[in-house]
Amino acid sequence: MAKIDLYDPKWIEMVFANKNREYGAYKLRKGTSNRNIKALLILAIAAALVGGFLVYKIQAQKAEEARMARMEAMELSKLQEQAKKREKKEIVKPKIQPKKEIPVARQTQKFTAPVIKKDELVKEENQVKQMDKLDEKVAVGTENIKGTTNRTVEAVRNDIAVNTPPPAPKQEVTQKVFDVVEEMPSYPGGPAALMSYLNSNIRYPVVAQENGVQGRVVISFVVETDGSITQVRVARSVDPSLDKEAERVVSAMPHWKPGRQNGQAVRVKYNVPVTFKLQ
Repeated sequence: MAKIDLYDPKWIEMVFANKNREYGAYKLRKGTSNRNIKALLILAIAAALVGGFLVYKIQAQKAEEARMARMEAMELSKLQEQAKKREKKEIVKPKIQPKKEIPVARQTQKFTAPVIKKDELVKEENQVKQMDKLDEKVAVGTENIKGTTNRTVEAVRNDIAVNTPPPAPKQEVTQKVFDVVEEMPSYPGGPAALMSYLNSNIRYPVVAQENGVQGRVVISFVVETDGSITQVRVARSVDPSLDKEAERVVSAMPHWKPGRQNGQAVRVKYNVPVTFKLQ
């Protein structure tokens, strides 16, 4: 038996030879090939449209993720610039104690040079009397006491050490929280690793998903001198459920590389945006 091509309408002529063709079955079978071809074309067009839509959606999602990453990087840069401006306004000058000068005391006794005059011009009360003519008895000591050769006498206080430099001002560096330092703290691996950590560890709250809540929460924290994270708080709120989840993720971060000022590890305030986006 020869093979019959079902898409060829000739087989219909063979089946309905010498039969009633006005019944309806003949017309129905005769249009089968055209209907099959139309169905295949429609199916192919529908498949192409669905495939194109899926490709467009995937590309749009990747473009949106790239845009969000750029916005987050710009937000971090903006926050750091604002912190630098605040730090410039708060210039702390070390307190320097004034040098204490030790006063010099001088003898106030005035030395009068002797003047030679004739005896008749000297008054009696100004004449030097002899020892035997003195009215009062003067006791003469037997000890010789050496006088002061230098007439300049320095007054020295017992409570101030002579030539002792003033104590240096204490710098309370470890307790102060800086906004901007010479070497800012950094997450291990850089900003890309930080964003990867946040995206992989965020658990979208069910309540926020059901209510369609999304947005960017800004979390503020302090990087301690050992790299640990403390004083985690919400700097910009979106929703209580999202705020709480952002605080949890930031608090669980591994130790950072601490910031440094003048070669010394210091405490630095830092801000990180945490983005919640419904898919």
